[in-house]
Amino acid sequence: QVQLVESGGGLVQAGGSLTLSCAASGIIFSRFHMGWYRQAPEKQRELVAAISAAGYTNYVDSVKGRFTISRDNAKNTVYLQMTSLKPEDTAVYYCNSNGWGSTYWGKGTLVTVSS
Repeated sequence: QVQLVESGGGLVQAGGSLTLSCAASGIIFSRFHMGWYRQAPEKQRELVAAISAAGYTNYVDSVKGRFTISRDNAKNTVYLQMTSLKPEDTAVYYCNSNGWGSTYWGKGTLVTVSS
């Protein structure tokens, strides 16, 4: 059974930092592309950052220079380091794995940035 479990969300003031973690099980983690998505109230889910199985990364323009995605294949974990947080970063953040014709989602972790 595949599980993606996010952690690290919470309440932070604008300008602060948080690091999200997503622990994966039930997949050959190193072979999967991993991503972080977010969904703000009344908005569509959007891709925030992704890291390929080979380690290539990409980011949505709004977080470039502020967020960093990384993975630790030994720990089956993907991270999202978020700095200089803004109120508009407030959302539920979801972990995603994609590969071998399959896509999996975590249940999400809430990030709230107060102004």
